Parts: sequence; structure tokens; C-alpha cells
Amino acid sequence: MRDYREMIEKAVRWAAEKKGSCDYPGRCLAFVEDAVEKGNGIEIFGGSTAMESALLYGWVTEGLPPQGAFVFYKASGPLNGVEKNWGHVGLSLGDGKVIHSWGEVRIDDYREIEVLTTPGWTKPEYLGWTPPGRYLAGAVSKN
Repeated sequence: MRDYREMIEKAVRWAAEKKGSCDYPGRCLAFVEDAVEKGNGIEIFGGSTAMESALLYGWVTEGLPPQGAFVFYKASGPLNGVEKNWGHVGLSLGDGKVIHSWGEVRIDDYREIEVLTTPGWTKPEYLGWTPPGRYLAGAVSKN
């Protein structure tokens, strides 16, 4: 099994530097993918939305999401004139904490994300997490 610790640390460091940023409104998947990609000089290939990525990667429901895991939620609402289950995703920092873009880049307990609200949107509903080895499986270097 490949050791992804260095890649995870770089992704977490990149994401943490963006805390408080409003650069990713309605683009939670872009935020976590940028953390992994820009933090490591790679490209990963998920779905077009957080929900599509959750369905593509699958998820685990047991235990706390480990550091580096993508943590997925169901969440429906309007985005760019289309209403559907876009989902929501964050990057696990470990110990139950997740960094994610919800209006601004912020850190929340993975279960407390379920109480967040945005007008016209359902509250996020926790699905589970996917390990880094799953979303990094097809990664390619950008160099």
C-alpha cells in the first residue's frame, strides 16, 4: 500500500493557508481538489460535483475521517440556476475536524457541518469519507 502522508500534509497545509478566504463560494469540490492538486503539483480526476465525486469514490461510514480523507455530505439547492443534490465535501484534518468552503473557507467538526444553513439549501447530511488512496489512485504529475 502506498504511503500518502507527505501528500496529505502538503494538501492540509495548502488548505489551512486559505482559512477565511471567500475565493470558493459554492465550489467546495474545487477547494478540496485545489488543496490536493496545488499542494502537490498533481491533477486528480473526480466528478463534476461533490455528490458525483462521492458516488465515484464511494465512502466509509465507520470511525472518524482520518487526516486527508474527503468527507462527503448530501446537500441540495440552487446553483447557477439549477437546483439539485450538488453535495458538499471537505478535507479532513483528523480528530473530527474538516476544512471546507461554506461561504468562506472554515474549519468545523465533521458532524457539526450538518447544522450549517444557506438560504434555499438543505442542511448537509453526512454520508461518510473516502481515503486519500482512493482519490489519488489516478493522479498524474503536472510537471
